[in-house]
Amino acid sequence: MAQLITVDDPADPRLHDYTNLTDVALRRRREPAEGLFIAEGEKVIRRAGNAGYGMRSMMLTPRWAGTMADLTDELTCPVYVVSPELAESVTGYHVHRGALASMARKPLPTPAELLESAAPRRVALFEDMVDHANLGAAFRNAAALGVDAVLLTPRCADPLYRRSVKVSMGTVFAVPYARLDSWPHDAGTLRAHGFELAALCLSDDSIALDELAARRPEKLALMLGTEGDGLSPAALAAADVHVRIPMEAGVDSLNVAAASAVAFYATRP
Repeated sequence: MAQLITVDDPADPRLHDYTNLTDVALRRRREPAEGLFIAEGEKVIRRAGNAGYGMRSMMLTPRWAGTMADLTDELTCPVYVVSPELAESVTGYHVHRGALASMARKPLPTPAELLESAAPRRVALFEDMVDHANLGAAFRNAAALGVDAVLLTPRCADPLYRRSVKVSMGTVFAVPYARLDSWPHDAGTLRAHGFELAALCLSDDSIALDELAARRPEKLALMLGTEGDGLSPAALAAADVHVRIPMEAGVDSLNVAAASAVAFYATRP
């Protein structure tokens, strides 16, 4: 059973994992380097634990210490109880859910290991998706619509950054993922495992998404680019087929997270 430790000093070094959570540049450097990520809110914390991520510590306001007693009773890590004001001072924002956990990251598989061990038939490939909210939403769509795995290019945002995890409602823990080392050279790894690469784009030679879905490829990799710019010319050149979502009312495209949901639904087995 975890010992509840009341902390009343925002400079207490035991709260180091939770400091400056609103400093995106700092946290993007610190969290992978220190092997941690932050889970926020009861549901996300429980999902992270159920997915096998080890807990380093928790920081709870008094109300949430009672709500999560069943979980803390099973822990051996420190559980720090702080006032809402102190939580805001430490993190840099109002922690309205009142529950944060510092979780230990797992080693990521290589793309080849992921494609071999998970034996996926449908994967999502996100190129340079740097917006954490879009990435979290896209992961949630992937989990909800049966995508087997996700591949990230080197410049993609961190799926375990607090904002991504929060927007995904913890579903980033449900979809196995790996980070590519050399994109688009790594397209060859997908082809070697039998995948057809379909690029979501607005190119003149694109086919409608319905046509791709009707083909029912045995193995399909759906490629989506960053918001605004879309897929890079190099990614488009690496694709086997270009695919568009037909639009009406003078709209040329959807937000990338919305586009991912449409593509994942249309190509479901």
